[in-house]
Amino acid sequence: MEELKSLVQTAGGDVKTVVTQNRQHIHPALYFGEGKAREIKRMVEELEIDVVISNDELSAGQSRNLSNLLGTRLIDRSQLILDIFAKRARTKEGKLQVELAQLAYLLPRLHGQGSQLSRLGAGIGTRGPGETKLETDQRHIRKRITDIKHRLKSAVKQREQYRTRRKNSDIFQVAIVGYTNAGKSTLFNRMSKSLSLEENKLFATLDPMTRKVVLPSGFTTLATDTVGFIQDLPTSLIAAFRSTLEEVNEADLILHVVDGSHPDQLHHQQVVNDLLRQLGAETIPTLTVYNKKRFIH
Repeated sequence: MEELKSLVQTAGGDVKTVVTQNRQHIHPALYFGEGKAREIKRMVEELEIDVVISNDELSAGQSRNLSNLLGTRLIDRSQLILDIFAKRARTKEGKLQVELAQLAYLLPRLHGQGSQLSRLGAGIGTRGPGETKLETDQRHIRKRITDIKHRLKSAVKQREQYRTRRKNSDIFQVAIVGYTNAGKSTLFNRMSKSLSLEENKLFATLDPMTRKVVLPSGFTTLATDTVGFIQDLPTSLIAAFRSTLEEVNEADLILHVVDGSHPDQLHHQQVVNDLLRQLGAETIPTLTVYNKKRFIH
């Protein structure tokens, strides 16, 4: 829940209250129990809440039923992450990848959501295709998905050409990976004397950047700063960013940056290692770098 609060703040939201419930089973229609849902409705009215965010991914039916009951917009964790990526994307390829992920997430959830989605205004969860009112036309969305995939193919080819050129140059390649906000860009900037964006926010870096690094010994290497990993990353996002994430596979060495001050650092390391396995990069030599000093008062 602390991570969800950080995600909301990164998206520009202000967390008014946090609600949890212990249940044996998820309510099939409302996710929460009916009593808890009515309790949340009272909070929405009393605190004048603009948007309710669920930490779990909701089905189309749960999302529709809860939104109608609460009388306000409702999004889930996956939509929130997609929204942050839409806000952070800078390059043309990055923007296309985010839009593809948003549309892939949206398509199976269209049934019966027309009225709810037509109410979308400004704010969290509306960046990207949510603003274009494509939601009510499935054929239009499928056509747009096909178009984006076609446009991304040329970007992937270009990226592969860059990789081949780098490989043929026989320069040692280093990929910097880690959980989001672990300090990858800060390390990358110190190593390469570069100006990659440094922020104390989740997903400050979205588009990968590669720079030449000359070590004190005179040894020359290429270092790549990558997008941060996070638990339960939406599958549509992993699929859309696969070509970007696969930069890691070309590395001769992986620098796994860990926020040593974070209380959940062991879990963060596990999440990163699991995703590296998904990408087929688990056999690449890895050096774990512990970043950020933990102050004990």
